[in-house]
Amino acid sequence: MTNFKKISIFLFLLSGSFAAPTAYGQVQSVALTPAEESPVKWMTFEEAIEKSKKEKRKIFIDVYTDWCGWCKVMDKNTFSEPNVAKILNEQFYPVKFDAEQKEDVVFNGTTFKFVPSGSKGYHQLAAALLNNQLSYPTVVFLDEDFRMIQPLAGYQKAPEFHKIIQFIGGDFYKNTKWDQWQTIYKSPYVGSQD
Repeated sequence: MTNFKKISIFLFLLSGSFAAPTAYGQVQSVALTPAEESPVKWMTFEEAIEKSKKEKRKIFIDVYTDWCGWCKVMDKNTFSEPNVAKILNEQFYPVKFDAEQKEDVVFNGTTFKFVPSGSKGYHQLAAALLNNQLSYPTVVFLDEDFRMIQPLAGYQKAPEFHKIIQFIGGDFYKNTKWDQWQTIYKSPYVGSQD
């Protein structure tokens, strides 16, 4: 076998080793819009709680990790979409919460801490918000009195996510069943099935 063929086979195998993880549904790296450039006015959990004491609003929490590829895709494709960002900014206090942050969070008289586990760990508040189902991305909706409305796990595209946040943000979830909402919802996305 010639050296050229050996090098070609090596490069082919090497390129396959990098492509394989994405073929199985994992995202390796996606450019993330810096928080200061995001159309969503993200805040900390503590800032949202303080703002909510002055002006009642639901709280939307994006629970993420730095290593979560789909979290970055959601930042880039879903949260940066203008229709989605508008609802998050106007009807919620939008929070970015790193599920592996080390800083304590005090909420309702309880101090939530980082718990080392395995090679990383998790934050107790993330575990509480996600009902101990540490899956990322997961978004969480709290009502104006900080009660859980709904956690929602998994990547959501902007058209479907818009339908969900309008359902919750507009208080339709209080009087309308999800199946009925899907028949009356008007999508702002041209050509969308949603």
